[in-house]
Amino acid sequence: MKRTRICDLLGIEYPILQGGMLWLATAELAAAVSNAGALGMISPYGGMEKNEDPSENLRIQIAKSKKLTKKPIGINLPLNLPQSGILLDVLLREKSSIVITAAGDPSLYTELLNQEGVKVLHVVSSVKQAKLAEASRVDALIVEGVEGAAHVGFDELPLFSLLPQVSDAVSIPVIATGGIVDARGMVAAFALGAEGVQLGTRFVAVEENIAHPNYKQAIIKAEDTDTVVLCRKLLPTRYLKTEFSKRLSELEESGMSVDEIRDFLGYSRARKGQLEGDLENGEAYGGASAGLIKEIIPAALVVQRLVEGYQRIVKKII
Repeated sequence: MKRTRICDLLGIEYPILQGGMLWLATAELAAAVSNAGALGMISPYGGMEKNEDPSENLRIQIAKSKKLTKKPIGINLPLNLPQSGILLDVLLREKSSIVITAAGDPSLYTELLNQEGVKVLHVVSSVKQAKLAEASRVDALIVEGVEGAAHVGFDELPLFSLLPQVSDAVSIPVIATGGIVDARGMVAAFALGAEGVQLGTRFVAVEENIAHPNYKQAIIKAEDTDTVVLCRKLLPTRYLKTEFSKRLSELEESGMSVDEIRDFLGYSRARKGQLEGDLENGEAYGGASAGLIKEIIPAALVVQRLVEGYQRIVKKII
């Protein structure tokens, strides 16, 4: 498979990244992905119980990961988290070497991380954001299209329209994410300028993910029209179509204000849906290509199929 700057930057065999799913990205999942030659990701909230300390949870998850793999693992650090500074201190003390930042100003911690030898990848959803992140000296960009699960950019730009424009606008490596679940999407992303891909929803429906079976089954039962973007007044978010998303849609159409929507969503709706399996009262995120996911398989098999499928498709094209 094509080796890119992303492989050299991150010290991985294949330019494939697991998404940093807030409640689901545990050490066990990350290690399974990294041991397969890709880059696994840990979230500070991965597997955390309600009202526990995410900084302590992050420390525990990092410690677990070191016992499970010697390969590189990334840390997901949303900059809008209340404890982002404390979480940064934890990952530096634990000698983490790769950080993925999002949802905030990329210049906030990048200089400090660079000084500590940490590689920084930042998630962007527009050319303007990409240029700002490059100017902030991040090492690579994760370009997110509106097809992705969970929070998407306010401009709701499709990945294959956004990706080549970002690739033309910056010189640092670009990773594509949003609706990519198989080798076909990976080859297409590479053709448009990406040097790596990140998969979220596909890595929910794997054996090592702690997501509730109800959530996993909702993904593999999804068809092409079974996701929807809601919360445009607050932060555009792609959901699987469930009883919860139907209720949220009705409330938005009734004229709820931004504050009312925020109060309705509360703190742990995502945890309730994804970890507890309550799809009537909890959020269930899903990428627009969820309809392509038909089975729950080991994480390593996801990586293997991407690599082997990429090779077959490229040979056909050539």
